[in-house]
Amino acid sequence: MTVLLKIKMTIEDGLHTAEDLRWFKEVFDTYYESIRSYAWYKTGSTDIADDIVQDVFLKLWQIRHKIDPATIKPLLYTIATNLVKSHYRHLGVVYRFEKKNKESGELPEISEGTADENVRAEELQAEIEQVLARMPEGAREALLMNRLENLTYEEIAQRLGISIKAVEKRMSIALKFLREKITYRI
Repeated sequence: MTVLLKIKMTIEDGLHTAEDLRWFKEVFDTYYESIRSYAWYKTGSTDIADDIVQDVFLKLWQIRHKIDPATIKPLLYTIATNLVKSHYRHLGVVYRFEKKNKESGELPEISEGTADENVRAEELQAEIEQVLARMPEGAREALLMNRLENLTYEEIAQRLGISIKAVEKRMSIALKFLREKITYRI
């Protein structure tokens, strides 16, 4: 389920060298997929992961002259982690705003009615993404690796550097979390 994106950067003439562009392309080609996967595991949403990875490389370009080449990989993951945290802080603000306005009656309730399949599928997808975003990080990572990448528990354990029992526990937590939190009914 890998979706490759082409990120086109508009760069003003004279503000970069050919060496800058070669360096950036090399770093981008080397780390794009792993940073995108990391953001996806952390958020549970391909759209959010795509936004985060784009912001990571934009930030990298902006600070390219201050970077120690030996620390590029941890730097990219640090930037991605900070952007994920920022995303969740923003979601918290939005949630509190909506909750406050819903309680005060300022936001209209969405009435349930008969909707076509596409609308129902979109609603279910949105709810799943919201639940995945609230799921404990370790459980979400294990669930997505197992269900979307079809990795075995052993493969997940190797990738994450944990025991198979730990993967089983994380999967148990993830599935219980899904059963408790998914409220959408067909």
